Formats: sequence, structure tokens, C-alpha cells
Amino acid sequence: SVRAIVGLWRLGIMPEEILNHLTHLTLAQVFDALSFYLDNQGEINEYIEQNQVPDELVHPSVKSILG
Repeated sequence: SVRAIVGLWRLGIMPEEILNHLTHLTLAQVFDALSFYLDNQGEINEYIEQNQVPDELVHPSVKSILG
């Protein structure tokens, strides 16, 4: 999803490296998703904020990976 790609990109992962995490995608799909995000940033950011998992529900191992 655009949300998954944007999440990785926001963590500083380069588009080419996103393919290592989302192996079913092509580089063109990653760039298409990022382009869509940049064209619709306000709406997508609002969606992401409204649908975040509460911090207390995030598993400690995930928290340690994300810093």
C-alpha cells in the first residue's frame, strides 16, 4: 500500500531499498506510490495519523527496531 511505502520512506529508506522489504513490488510501483503520496500529502498524512496503532499496543520488539 502507499501507506507501507511511505512509512518506509519516512524512515529514510531509499526507494531502491524499499524493494528489499516489499519484494512483490517493482521499482516503478514504489515511485508511483511516492509520486501519488507527494501529490496528495495532506490527505494521506491525515489518514495515516487517524489510523496509527496506539503506542501502548506496539510490541516491544517493533519499538526497538523503530527506535
